[in-house]
Amino acid sequence: MKRIWSILLTMTVALTLLCPMTAYAATGEGNIDGGGGNLGDATSHGSWNPGNEGVRVTIVRSDDHAVVSTPIDLTNRAPAASIYHFGKVSKLQYTNGVALSPVQGSYTCIKPTQAVPRIISTNGRNNIEAIKSYFTDEQVIRAIANYSGMDFDTLIGGEYKILLEPIAYYKFEGVMIATTATEAVLYDEIVGGQLRYWMGSLTAKNLPLSMFLETPDLGYPAWSGATNKNASNADIKSSLGLGIVRFEEQPEDPVITTYDYEYRVNTEVITAVDVSGGQSDPDNPARVTFTIDGRDYHVDNVYYPEGDSQLAWVRWTTPDTPQDMVITVRVSGPGNAHGTINCKIVDLDQNPPPNPVADDRNDSFTPSSIPSREQKTSNYWTIWRPWWYEYWVWHGDDEDGYWCDHGWWEFDLDRYSASLSATMRITPDNKNPTAGSRSMKSGYGVNQLVTTDVSSTQSSATTPAQNAVSYFSEFNYEMFWRLLEQMGGGYNTRFEFQKNEYSTYRGRTHFTPIWYPNGSYTVNTWLIDCWTPAGMLSMNLSDSLTIRGSLWDDWHIAPLEP
Repeated sequence: MKRIWSILLTMTVALTLLCPMTAYAATGEGNIDGGGGNLGDATSHGSWNPGNEGVRVTIVRSDDHAVVSTPIDLTNRAPAASIYHFGKVSKLQYTNGVALSPVQGSYTCIKPTQAVPRIISTNGRNNIEAIKSYFTDEQVIRAIANYSGMDFDTLIGGEYKILLEPIAYYKFEGVMIATTATEAVLYDEIVGGQLRYWMGSLTAKNLPLSMFLETPDLGYPAWSGATNKNASNADIKSSLGLGIVRFEEQPEDPVITTYDYEYRVNTEVITAVDVSGGQSDPDNPARVTFTIDGRDYHVDNVYYPEGDSQLAWVRWTTPDTPQDMVITVRVSGPGNAHGTINCKIVDLDQNPPPNPVADDRNDSFTPSSIPSREQKTSNYWTIWRPWWYEYWVWHGDDEDGYWCDHGWWEFDLDRYSASLSATMRITPDNKNPTAGSRSMKSGYGVNQLVTTDVSSTQSSATTPAQNAVSYFSEFNYEMFWRLLEQMGGGYNTRFEFQKNEYSTYRGRTHFTPIWYPNGSYTVNTWLIDCWTPAGMLSMNLSDSLTIRGSLWDDWHIAPLEP
């Protein structure tokens, strides 16, 4: 264990997500719950004595969840300063990407004048009411403000909250360690699950379940799972081992529903989220901020009636190189919420067919059916439009008084739509000397024309169709493809093959293989990247020519005349 810890002390460990519990203070109410169960017996690998515990306290700004104080640890039973620990880092900081950083010694904590109630249960019956009462007590709040260097009136003014995290001091593999529930999970992942294996009744059950949320707050969910058995590492990170003290009633936090996307490079796209929960009207509108590649895009005045939701979206252009991107989304206004969107950006212009040669053969070829690629040719979305319903009331007697508007906001729902239509046609290449209008010999090239038409009742929320990809029968509509070139702009545009590097005339052509058998030759094209707030519009197109004979039929060999 000491060897493992010495290794940890020389490295920086990347982190993941975490989670919550809530209470209110001074003039508020508690939102804390807890559970647990019986603890296992001590072993040579690890042990914990009840009472060896504490609480990490961090002051956080309410609107953007920023940590504004160095966390402090409160405990009735201070461990030796030489204990191993991970510094003063809160769960929110780990959530935002701070790495687990082991420290040997120099551990500091505070023994408050007013003793902290028992936090970690040994039998599943921890005293939640005593915990709520303690952390909403004015004298305790004043002490926390003093310890943190913040004015008491500022702390309770409604702009800040207090985060609480239970801490356990325990021995593992001969070494005393101090961890919050989140730190225990992150440490367990480093040591390959050994901490959970030997100390799970503490680190995976009684410690994380000693505090959790009754209702969502700070973007973290309430816990509705089991309260008497070991929780998974993922659940501990996302939903357990955290409490919140707030000082005035806050509106219910909104909920962000996000969707992951696959985009093409250098493409204008629309990224959308669905915002619900809380209350958002013109008196208290929501603002949605998308952070994309280091730039913030703001969507202001997002309105929706209570019990409903509203799409919010941003229109932007993807980078010109393939990559994985993470878009962060934040809702502020009547409550706060955070979300992430995972985007995979790909380059389809990377796999064109190889150069066909005259002696190519494929005697076993059998044509394949055209695949059913995704097709969606229309989308619909809505925007709530608020309006004020006037309701005038007279105040006073018949001769002396005044009228007062006691009206309220009503909402109308404006509906929008977009549709995509397109046609596709392949023809023999114009350099083909023996082709008919709809037939040709194998070995010659074909040209293609795709024409598109996009119509929308809200053009600002609809992009043109921007990419088309063609797949070919000789490759069974996979293996190789051609990204077509857009030959114009706007909502009515056309696509053709890119110039072929193997064409003598650099024509916009695709050469059929000389071995292709007589019969129908079909090209399949997937038209994509017409984006709306409700998703992407696409079409699955195809067209055919008839193959009769081969290029060799046009060759004639004869002796030279003398």
